[in-house]
Order: sequence, then C-alpha cells, then structure tokens
Amino acid sequence: MNTYFADFHIHIGRTKTGKPVKISGAKSLTLSNLIHDASEVKGLNMIGVIDAHVPEVMEEMRELVAEGKVEAQADGGLRFKNVTVMLGSEIEIYDESCSGPFHVLVYFPDLDTMKQFSDWLSGHMKNITLSSQRYYGTGRRLQEKTEQLGGLFVVAHAFTPHKGLYGSGVVKSLVEVLDPDRIDAIELGLSADSGMADHLSELHRYPYLSNSDAHSLAKMAREYETLNLKAPTFAEWRMALRKEEGREITANYGLNPRLGKYHRTMCNHCFEIIEDDNGSECPFCGFRRITKGVADRLAEIADHTGVTNERPPYIYQIPLEFIPKLGPKTLERLRQRFKTDMAILHEASEVELQEIVSGEMADAIIKARHGKLAVRSGGAGRYGKVDRS
Repeated sequence: MNTYFADFHIHIGRTKTGKPVKISGAKSLTLSNLIHDASEVKGLNMIGVIDAHVPEVMEEMRELVAEGKVEAQADGGLRFKNVTVMLGSEIEIYDESCSGPFHVLVYFPDLDTMKQFSDWLSGHMKNITLSSQRYYGTGRRLQEKTEQLGGLFVVAHAFTPHKGLYGSGVVKSLVEVLDPDRIDAIELGLSADSGMADHLSELHRYPYLSNSDAHSLAKMAREYETLNLKAPTFAEWRMALRKEEGREITANYGLNPRLGKYHRTMCNHCFEIIEDDNGSECPFCGFRRITKGVADRLAEIADHTGVTNERPPYIYQIPLEFIPKLGPKTLERLRQRFKTDMAILHEASEVELQEIVSGEMADAIIKARHGKLAVRSGGAGRYGKVDRS
C-alpha cells in the first residue's frame, strides 16, 4: 500500500476559451493550470475536478488525452504527471420535501461515463455549461442515476448554512431528501470536523472527506485527506471509502473549524458572535440579517456525543497562506527548496526550514503543521483569523 494526498473538490473557473464555469472562480483556475499546480506546486496525488460535466471541460480533457499529456487509467481517473484527476460534478438540489437548496457531488470513472451523465443531466438542468446549477428532480432519482452509471455520491459541505444539507435549517435528517444507502461519503466543509459531524448518529456509517472547495489555485489543498491505496485510481478510491482489503482514509487534514467562514452564529453587519440567536435582529447593532453558524446548528440537532472509534484522526493544519507574515516571496523560496506545499507541511524539518526562513517563521510553520497556532472564530461569511502572537 502507498499513501496519497487527495483533495476531491476543486472548481474550474474558466474554460480554455475563457468562458465562465464557476462564476465566482478565479479566471486563472483553468483545467491546465489546475492540474499543473495540483501536481507540481501543491503536491497532491489525487484531485476531484467537480465541473467535469461541462461539455467544453470534457472536450479539453479529451484533447489532453489525445495529445499524450494526460493518460486515462484502466481503473478510472486521468493521470497527469504526479496527480490523478477524478471526474466530478457539483449539483444543486431543491427537493420539494425541503425549502432550501443543498449541494451534492457525484464522480464517475471515465470520460465516456461522464458524457453519459452530462447528457442525462442536460435534460434536468437549464444551463449545463456552468457549475453548481439547479437540478430539476429529486435527490433520490439523482442517486439512482449515479449508481446506475457506476459513480460515487457525496453530500457536499454538509453543514454550511446556505447550500449544506443540514445547514439550511430545515432538513434534520438525510432520510428526508436522500436514500441513505446510496451515499458514499459526507464532505465536512471548512467549518466542521469529524468530532462535530459525529454528533449526528446517522452519519456514523459514512466516511468523511476534507476537501478544499477551491475557487482559486491558491485555495487548493487547504483541506485534504490521506489514503492508503495500491494505486491512485477511481476503483481504489471506491474501495477506500468502503474500507475494503486494507484501502482506507488514514487521516483528515483540515482547518480548525473556528477558521471557517461559518463556524459561529454572527451578525452580517458588525460580525459579533451571537450566543443566543432569537432569529430576528442583532442584539449589538440591530441589523436584521444573522447567519446561523455550523457549531450552533449542530448543537440544535445533535443526538450523540463523542467521536466514533473507527474514525481516522482529524488533524488541524493551517494552510501556508494563512500563516501571518508568510508572504508570496517567502513561500516561493520555500517551494523552490522543498518543491511542493505537501513537502513543506509534512517533510521539512525545523532545521531545514531555518535554512530558508527565520527561526520565528520556521516555528510558525511547524505549529501550523500541527494546528497549534492560536485562532479566532469566523462566521457570517468571514474567515476566522490566525493570531500573530
């Protein structure tokens, strides 16, 4: 078995011809830039491109295969240098049984299967050329189609307040909108960790994914997981999610949830934490828009305490770009020496780091590696902060 770094939720900002895919995504977040940086800058071994249903994105993938720059794997996935690309799609469901939309992720092993899915999806969606669009149909029907095509079905950023299944404030259980037997994994999102998610007993049966939901190249791998596999392929990933024959997720690496944009309930104007949310107005400034935090929402619907024993460790890790005073030039020097961000965060010793940066910065990187830098909670769409002290 080998260990692989994986981030299965990365968007396409623009196509090769400049057409928008994820409208809020960076223009530089093209397929070619994405796979290059994932392999050569971030040091990831497996990624999920979750706008692969878009016809122009699929066509560009086929061109890369034809040019010999990308190789289709027999067991699923497309190989580029040191990274395998999993073909995914983020979809917005507005089920009649609930009053708020939520996002899911589906993945397929190869381009031909993704083409079949995209053709089917175009009959249930107004604009197949954009990311995260509204799907007209039930969640259960989407699950059936995914299973029929041999795909994987994941609940995306399950607890975030706007497009998370539980975060909408309406859905309290998966069974209200989905078939629990056709869910392959739960994505935690930036404002939750394994311990928080395990407060819901119905989630104990599922593996948890820590993904970046990157809208820019820099945000890739801000959360990720390590997997034990024989090879970085779709078939092996499926086995890991099912814990078959020694394949498994071995660790989740993520932000301290307090750094997430929606960890605590906050006022959208003054950004004060609201401990007792009456749902009407901010007690500090009177503003009438308050965003329910993930921690507070989970406290409302929790039916269990503690973490299940089978969970891999959830390791708090602060991304390099979050570290105070670590600017672009310093980061570039580190990358020139250690090659990738994964090498900086997992392999470089403090002594080796001090050859490139100050002792104070080397200490900060080591603390970031283990999530030991002090942080302040985020909420209402604003990230938490790493204290400079």
